[in-house]
Amino acid sequence: MTDKQAPHLKELLAKSPKNWGKWGPDDEVGSLNYLTNQQVLRGAQAIKQGKVFTLQVPFGHPKGEPVWPGRRSSQRVNVMDRGHYLCGKGPDFPGHLEYADDLMILYLQGSTQYDALGHTWYDNQIWNGYDAMSTIGAMTKASVLPLAERGIVGRGILLDMARYRGKDVLSRGETFNHEDLMACARKQGDEIRKSDILVIRTGWIGSFYTQEPAEFYKDFVEPGLTYSPELVNWFKDMEIPNLVTDTIANEVTIDPVSGAALPLHAALMRNLGVTFTEIALLDKLAEDCAKDGQCSFLYAAAPLKVTNGTGAPVNPIAIK
Repeated sequence: MTDKQAPHLKELLAKSPKNWGKWGPDDEVGSLNYLTNQQVLRGAQAIKQGKVFTLQVPFGHPKGEPVWPGRRSSQRVNVMDRGHYLCGKGPDFPGHLEYADDLMILYLQGSTQYDALGHTWYDNQIWNGYDAMSTIGAMTKASVLPLAERGIVGRGILLDMARYRGKDVLSRGETFNHEDLMACARKQGDEIRKSDILVIRTGWIGSFYTQEPAEFYKDFVEPGLTYSPELVNWFKDMEIPNLVTDTIANEVTIDPVSGAALPLHAALMRNLGVTFTEIALLDKLAEDCAKDGQCSFLYAAAPLKVTNGTGAPVNPIAIK
């Protein structure tokens, strides 16, 4: 199905539920409001062994970073190092201290990152009904800054869809839904509970490091969740605050039924205020969960505090 055949998101999601106004007319953190103090304590109760896993992909990998097609990997440059002192260009500090320094140019969404709730929209309105004009020049409403200032802490649950289907990595365009997620959790010996942070592994980002970039991006269609009214209502009823995946977009790139691009960005993020964490590296966490049978943990994350940002890098932590 081509873009011209796809319905406008306004039509596709005409009956889709919204959480606009639920937390007041000025809310900019959406479903993170579900992560109350009690939910943080519930997450802490999932710590059984003291194991710590970091979930960010590395900056500066020789292959670059897995990014949305059209974006570039980060560029890091030394601006001060031993060479400056060898040629007499280094600053002279009392006591002859020397140092190295560098800078990096990057897309704010070019690594493991949180989307601002205003990152995507349709029909000229972003999250909570704010005018999309507020994104011009700088995101003055529903930017990533309120997410960063709040922080995200709660009970996370790994849903290893690749392992559930007996694969190292799901196929291009392979889809699954909320019923598959629940079945996966049951097979892992757990269940998805209200206000859980969903951490879904497809193996996709891990596969970036085992093949050439040209092959990774060839005929680019990621695996992932696919839109349905039932899935959206399930997210609403379950009060899911945060969706974390090892894909670049957190959903199948093109919806196989409607032909629309990224409809869950609209239905979940824009309408329900679900925060999206993308490009997570989950393979080590998943391997450990498969070994010890514990797939729930304390999930903690805080994206960088970027004023007016459409997103920001993050290094989430899972503590089992």
